[in-house]
Amino acid sequence: MSVISWKKAKHSNRHKMRLRSTKDYFLTRVAIVAGKAKISSKFSLAGNIVIKFPQRAGLVGKDQGDTDALYDVVYLKDTDKPLPETINYRTRYAYFKTIARGGKSLIMSCKDLHLSRVVCYKTLRPELANDPIEQQRLLREARVSALLQHPNTVPTYEVGRDSKGKLYFTMKLVHGYTLREVLDYRERYDLGQLVEVVVQIAQALQYAHTHGVIHRDVKPENILVGPYGEVLLLDWGLAKVWHPDGTDVETSDADEKDVGQGKTMTGRGKLQGSICYMSPEQINRDAGIDGRADLFSLGSVLYEILCGENPAVGETMEDLKRSALDDTPIAPGEISQIPLPPRLQALAMQCLSKDPAERPQTAAELIRELNEDWR
Repeated sequence: MSVISWKKAKHSNRHKMRLRSTKDYFLTRVAIVAGKAKISSKFSLAGNIVIKFPQRAGLVGKDQGDTDALYDVVYLKDTDKPLPETINYRTRYAYFKTIARGGKSLIMSCKDLHLSRVVCYKTLRPELANDPIEQQRLLREARVSALLQHPNTVPTYEVGRDSKGKLYFTMKLVHGYTLREVLDYRERYDLGQLVEVVVQIAQALQYAHTHGVIHRDVKPENILVGPYGEVLLLDWGLAKVWHPDGTDVETSDADEKDVGQGKTMTGRGKLQGSICYMSPEQINRDAGIDGRADLFSLGSVLYEILCGENPAVGETMEDLKRSALDDTPIAPGEISQIPLPPRLQALAMQCLSKDPAERPQTAAELIRELNEDWR
C-alpha cells in the first residue's frame, strides 16, 4: 500500500470512529424547534479571529460571514451595547427567518435586539391567527413550557402580541437532531446512549406529572438530542392540565358538544397526536387519562429503539387504531436482527400494556428500572 493510500484509509477509519460517538455525530448542523428541522452542512473557518479557547476553533459569528452559524461567538459589542431609554417592545425582534411551517403554526428564528441573541419565534399561521381555539392552544403551550422549568424542557422567554395584535411567544432556539433522525442511523449508536435519551425524557415527564401536566404527544419527532449532551422534550401544544376541582376544559367543551357546539381543545372532534404512540385511553378519549398515558408513549419509543419498528402496525389509520387498541405487540427480540437485553424487552412490553394499572405507575419507577443493570 502506498503512503497516500495508507493515509486515506487511516483518515477514513478515523472518520468512521468519530461518527460512532454521539457528540461528534452532530457536526452536520440542524436547527430544530418544536420538532421541525432545518439542515445546513456548511462549515467555514473565520480569518483574522483570535481564538482564546481551543474548543472555539471553527466557531464564527454571523458578522464574520457565516449567516447560518450554529452558535454565535459572544463579543463585548453585544454584551455592553446600551439599552434605549424608551423601550418599544414592538420593535424588539428583527431579522426574521422561517425555520418551519406547521399545520397550524409558523416557526421562525429572529434576533432579540434587547438581549443580542437569536431566539425562536412561534406564531399562528395567518389563516388561523384569529381563531380563538388555536389562540388558546398557543397560549397554553407557551405557559406550560414557561411553568415547567426543567433541564429537559425548552425555556419560554416571552409571550405577547405583534404590531397587528397577533399572538406569539419566544423561546430558546435549540440545535441538534430529533430522535427520529437519530434512529434513521440507529446502527451508529450504542444501545446505552439511546436508553439514556429515554431516561432523560422520563425525567422531564416525571417533573411535568408532579406539576399536574401530561404531554400527550411523546414521540421521536418531539425529542431533541443536542451536540452538548442536551436531551429535550419538545412541543407541549397538546398538553393536558386541570382545574383545581379536577375538571378540565375539554370535559366542559364535551358537554357543550352535546348541545351543539362541537369544539374541543383536543381538536374540534378530531383525534390529535400521533396514533402510533398513543395509549388506548388517549385514543378512546378517556376522561380519566393520567400520566401513565405518557409512559405508554415513551414505551413505544423504547420499543422502536430496540427493534426499529412501531408496536402498532397497519397500512391505514383505522388499521393502526385497531392495532393500538387490540393487538399485543410482537416482542422486540423477535423483530430485531441483533440480540436484545431481556430486561429492556420486558420493560418496553410492560409500558405497552393496554391496562394502565399493569404499566409502571410513575415515570420515576420507569427511571429506576432503566438505571438498573439491564445489560
